Amino acid sequence: MTFTELLASLPGLLAARAYLPSLGTTVYRAAHQTETGGLFTLDIAGDAGILSLYDALEPWEEQALADACGRAGSLAGVYLKRRPVEARHAANVDREFLSPPDPVWGEARPEVTALEDGVPFLIRPGADLSVGLFTDARPARAWVREHATHGEGRVLNTFAYTCGFGVNAAVGGAQVVKNVDLSRKVLAWGQANYALSGLHAPDTDFLYGDVFEWLGRLARRGAQFDLVILDPPSFARGPRGTWRSERDYGGLMALASAVTAPGGQVLALLNHAGVTPGAFERMVLAGLDDANGGEGRRARLSDHLSSGEDYPGATHLKAHVWTLE
Repeated sequence: MTFTELLASLPGLLAARAYLPSLGTTVYRAAHQTETGGLFTLDIAGDAGILSLYDALEPWEEQALADACGRAGSLAGVYLKRRPVEARHAANVDREFLSPPDPVWGEARPEVTALEDGVPFLIRPGADLSVGLFTDARPARAWVREHATHGEGRVLNTFAYTCGFGVNAAVGGAQVVKNVDLSRKVLAWGQANYALSGLHAPDTDFLYGDVFEWLGRLARRGAQFDLVILDPPSFARGPRGTWRSERDYGGLMALASAVTAPGGQVLALLNHAGVTPGAFERMVLAGLDDANGGEGRRARLSDHLSSGEDYPGATHLKAHVWTLE
């Protein structure tokens, strides 16, 4: 598909998602890589567009694409995210180039309150490469909302980011929800999301610090949860060194099992196109075999969740529900 043909395809792609706002979802993927030859994606949050580029374009092509997205979506403004393969390494040193804080087309929308299945979230289109919500996990968040009262309704949301899963657990009636993240900034953002839904949550429900340390600490306290949510990055550098999901997910699952109540569930997510669902299952099972001081923890895979209908043909996200005995 030529660049001109890609521009011409935009109105049709956006029209195919036009029904989502009527269902209470105003933040969604309007054009996915499977539909654009891998060149770009377009997310919409309210009247703001977030255009992500996965290959280099000439400046005039970037501007033409942003203009076409803005006009096709009747948007107020379009923000640009450049996502080359090395972006995850460069984000801290080349942040303004990768994610310009101002729109490249139209009016500024520093903050937008958008809905997902009727639940409001604060989106910041110009905030770094991540704007507040990963829209491919919408079905997983819906699942959490529907299963929040499983057992005694105790939920642990790790790698919480802006607490999208935590908010949905609370909306769904969970009795206890704990959100853990290494960034105070995103936890404060999460508290703002709680407030948008009128949810009361004490500061003690937002646990700042390393997830692995918190899992160990909670296990030593004897804490038990009926649902543990694992949504780590596929790659990260932190105080514990380099995290690679394809190497380290099993150890994370072993730690999570120690705080999962008998009959409890673990929602394990992995955003990594290079890991197949079968390989992901084997990683989780290896971790469960090492759990409990090497004695293991029996579990069954009870559900597979996919990305939303606005991600046609997408295979990058794995979301598996494990029930632990």
